[in-house]
Amino acid sequence: MKIIQIPRRFAPDERGGTEAFVAETSMRLMKEGHSPQVMTTTAQCGIAEETVQEIGIRRFPYFYPYFGLSSELRRRFDSGSGDPFSFPLLRALGREAEVDIIHLHAGKRLGGIGRHVANRKGIPYVITLHGRDFAASMGEGPSRDESPRGVMEWGKLLGFLYGSRKVIEDAAVIICVDRDEFTAISRLYPGKRVVHLPNGIDPARFSEGDGTWFRTLYSIPHKKFLVLNVAPIDPQKNQLSLVRQLPDILMKAPDVHLLFIGSVGNRQYYEEVLKEIALQKLENHVTIIPGLPHESRDLINAYKAADCFILPSLHELSGMAVLEAWAAGLPVAAAKRGVLPHLIEHGKNGQLFDPEAPARFSGSMKDALLHLVLDRESCSAYAKAGHEEVMKRYSWDVITSTLIGLYTEACLKVSPS
Repeated sequence: MKIIQIPRRFAPDERGGTEAFVAETSMRLMKEGHSPQVMTTTAQCGIAEETVQEIGIRRFPYFYPYFGLSSELRRRFDSGSGDPFSFPLLRALGREAEVDIIHLHAGKRLGGIGRHVANRKGIPYVITLHGRDFAASMGEGPSRDESPRGVMEWGKLLGFLYGSRKVIEDAAVIICVDRDEFTAISRLYPGKRVVHLPNGIDPARFSEGDGTWFRTLYSIPHKKFLVLNVAPIDPQKNQLSLVRQLPDILMKAPDVHLLFIGSVGNRQYYEEVLKEIALQKLENHVTIIPGLPHESRDLINAYKAADCFILPSLHELSGMAVLEAWAAGLPVAAAKRGVLPHLIEHGKNGQLFDPEAPARFSGSMKDALLHLVLDRESCSAYAKAGHEEVMKRYSWDVITSTLIGLYTEACLKVSPS
């Protein structure tokens, strides 16, 4: 099959969940003999054509249909969830020959382009919803307000001409990365083929690493029980609460050492975390490595150096770090927020806790972490169950195999009888 994947952007230096989905599935589709191509905008990457990990990428100029759009607001749209349109992409997609299916990773205006061309060519298209906008609108999660102020939109005509409002309802298959989004879409479109297909990981990448070398490099004593957190340093990721509960944890488990790895998403919050560490005199119990790239070998080594993993997020869309920890063989404790309760079955493959509960309360992160520290038998059982879950449901090989089945199903529906 020739498959055209259309994400809103594909910027290797700013790789997020959508880019990972497109790249990882495209590589495996090629190995299975298919012909995937990526067509997208030049948002955050102006290279018109290139090959990334053997995947052909074509990028096209785009615009946001607003009068008075500032450069700052354009940058915010590019890095967030802006809704662009591209006439060059529309023309190029229309000229593509022998396309079997279009896979949209964006709705609205870009989705309208894919829908329009698919209808003209008489081929199916599927769409993957990578966020939780519909779940948020139904009260199942926080919503994001991307509506610009002080500018005038003129793009509704484009939406009307290219059917932007019909992108989801006309798709052959609606794929939801988030489980709450899957539930919301299933309610809204009861007659549609809706599938929950989460992001995945490459388990082999996290199966090897040198934890001893990592501890030596970052001066973390080998006798310490190392608790790893991988997440942007940001209020939503809630590292500060973990630091504040650490003194209570150390009273019962004095060898615990926290390791935070992540980009600094909020400088003021980062400074607040550092201030709390100094105030509580925890410098010998906490290590922070800001800005370690996800592709770095040091990240793999960090997972192998750790004894357990904790994710105290107040809001969590993907839970990818949990999957990485499981792939590395770590037991996990995580907050009962966002996607995490859908990943973790409390008492079977990890511990769940209330991230806002004070340390003195039952069900706090202190209780969950101490359970992992003090009950090594449970630790081992959680790690084993988590690793089995990754291999069964969350490897990119499994996800791509499911995707091929969905493509085949969609193509058969439009084939002449």
